[in-house]
Amino acid sequence: MKLEGSVIFEKRPIEDTTPLQPIIRVRNLTKVFGQNPEKALELHRKGRSKQEILEETGSTLALTNVSFDVMPGETFVLMGLSGSGKSTLLRCINRLIKPTKGEIRIDGKEIVGMDQEELRMIRRRKLGMIFQSFALLPHRTVLDNVAFGLEIQGVPVEERHKKAEEVLQMVGLGGYGASMPGELSGGMKQRVGLARALTSDPDVLLMDEAFSALDPLIRRDMQDELLDLQQRLEKTIIFVTHDLDEALKLGDRIALMKDGAIVQVGTPEEILTNPENAYVEKFVADVDLTRVYSASDVMRRPEPVARCTGGPRVALHLMEEHDIGSVFVVDRERRLKGLVTLEDTLKAVRAGRGLEEIITTEIPTVALDTPLTDIISLIAGSPYPVAVVDDESRLRGLVFRGAILAALARKGEDFNATA
Repeated sequence: MKLEGSVIFEKRPIEDTTPLQPIIRVRNLTKVFGQNPEKALELHRKGRSKQEILEETGSTLALTNVSFDVMPGETFVLMGLSGSGKSTLLRCINRLIKPTKGEIRIDGKEIVGMDQEELRMIRRRKLGMIFQSFALLPHRTVLDNVAFGLEIQGVPVEERHKKAEEVLQMVGLGGYGASMPGELSGGMKQRVGLARALTSDPDVLLMDEAFSALDPLIRRDMQDELLDLQQRLEKTIIFVTHDLDEALKLGDRIALMKDGAIVQVGTPEEILTNPENAYVEKFVADVDLTRVYSASDVMRRPEPVARCTGGPRVALHLMEEHDIGSVFVVDRERRLKGLVTLEDTLKAVRAGRGLEEIITTEIPTVALDTPLTDIISLIAGSPYPVAVVDDESRLRGLVFRGAILAALARKGEDFNATA
């Protein structure tokens, strides 16, 4: 699934026009820690700050009227500084913390008022939790740690071990089933935690600062691993982090939190280019945009292009009319074949050669989601624009040096609209 802006695109049959429904819906969620929640909420309504409420009532206003939806297959990131309420919010979703007020629906079922037996079923079948501290059982093997959720469900030992082995293979730990947690590195332990959550095949993964305790290089590897798994499994993920770069890399959408409230919800690009207030603007001020924006954000329409069947005279006419020294060549389905230069095309016309005989294939090409930081290095060493192609090699756009500089300078504009 891909999210572009606030519109959700899912691979579904063309005839299926059923609106996609949220898998998680949170409305007006409030949590007060302390003995006098009503007094704390009354003071909040009167405009008192979180600190003032704590001093006067001894209660902590952890969450305030939080509302959002999470769609199936989406990676939804809760981001904020320490004390912003993001981990409390995550624990309310699986009812490890009981909300003071508000509504939480998972697949349409309201869970705030559920009894313990109903909650156990929801946690076992719908939700998988991954903690920062790994939370592995030190006296059990890796295999038994991964199979633990199935053991609780009463799944026979042979069946649960088979499933656990499959998932260990999936996360890159095939062959480590007999090892003990103490024999593993931090990154490997977190892979075990991820495998344990996946073994029960939950609809939703809840990840609380899952990679924060890891070294930077291992952390990046785990982020890449999660993106790869998400592409294959299409799980719904709610990911908590205080790291903006991590949020931008992993999130389809991000909810930025401050003092127990959501300040802004949007795609990474919306958060960066259209901050709703000074707090968000300050939060994202130092982001390296070349690591966030991609080819699709800065590419221009691929015009003009020559068709293979058009011949060198047509290509020459296009270059003369547009005052350019080369033109990209596509086939009937707009699949990129390469590029022809003015000099080679003139020679082909004089010699009566076909266009396909002079196509240069040594040109830089990138995918739509290639980050600018990778494109800059390509374009610096090439005399030609960078061609942007989709999964079927169709030419979707061109990236020029000037477009990258202009896009970075126009931080608040819609790059595609102005390209």
